[in-house]
Amino acid sequence: MTPEISIVIPAFNEALRLPATLDRIEAYLKRAGLTAEVIVVDDGSRDATAEVVAQRAKRWPQLKLVVAERNAGKGVAVRLGMVAARGRYRVFSDADLSVPIDDMEKLLRPLHTGAGVAIASRGLRSSQVELHQPWYRETMGKIFNRLVRIFVLGGVHDTQCGFKAFTAEVADRVFPVLQTRGFGFDVEVLYRAQHAGYQVVEVPTRWINSPQSRVHPIRDSTAMFLELLAIPGRVRKHPTKDIGLKDANQASA
Repeated sequence: MTPEISIVIPAFNEALRLPATLDRIEAYLKRAGLTAEVIVVDDGSRDATAEVVAQRAKRWPQLKLVVAERNAGKGVAVRLGMVAARGRYRVFSDADLSVPIDDMEKLLRPLHTGAGVAIASRGLRSSQVELHQPWYRETMGKIFNRLVRIFVLGGVHDTQCGFKAFTAEVADRVFPVLQTRGFGFDVEVLYRAQHAGYQVVEVPTRWINSPQSRVHPIRDSTAMFLELLAIPGRVRKHPTKDIGLKDANQASA
């Protein structure tokens, strides 16, 4: 049976945080009565991430493990998970659940009414940031999002919150051709969806910063900016996948 929802979690050296995260997701899905699959993509971890997921999957058949051959970047990990997903709606979440999984209902609501993509956003006035990032990370994030709006993607306040949902049709179009390997992949995905004519909706969210975040404020921000400038050219060189009527019907079935 095709699951209603696929939840993709990219993971790099997450053996310590994943058990609690998977506990919270499994409990939420049971409370909500949702038919779902959960796909953890091990992005070349050097710890026991894969073993943690494999052991948990023995008693939770809806949990699946995808293993990347090497640490290739978050964008590659999410792409692998989305390509493997079968759900009618496809969500990806960070392994730390900085956005509580309980907010998934709010994220899916716009998809039920015709939007192609819904993204949790810290940039909306009605969002609740319960635990802030360090001031320098918040400042650099705001600068990055302003650059995104200037150079690539107008009208989106927060592209980098790690909680996003897609219809199967949109996911099947934008993820197989995703080129950005690192943290800037979100911008390329949204750029492709917007240019293909899909509605992208920002949803107010709760945000609880994880102090264990591995994003380096200078190195990763610089890499993301360089990736940002390359996105329009990458999309022209590797166009968003066309989907015919037959494919669209299969994706939405």
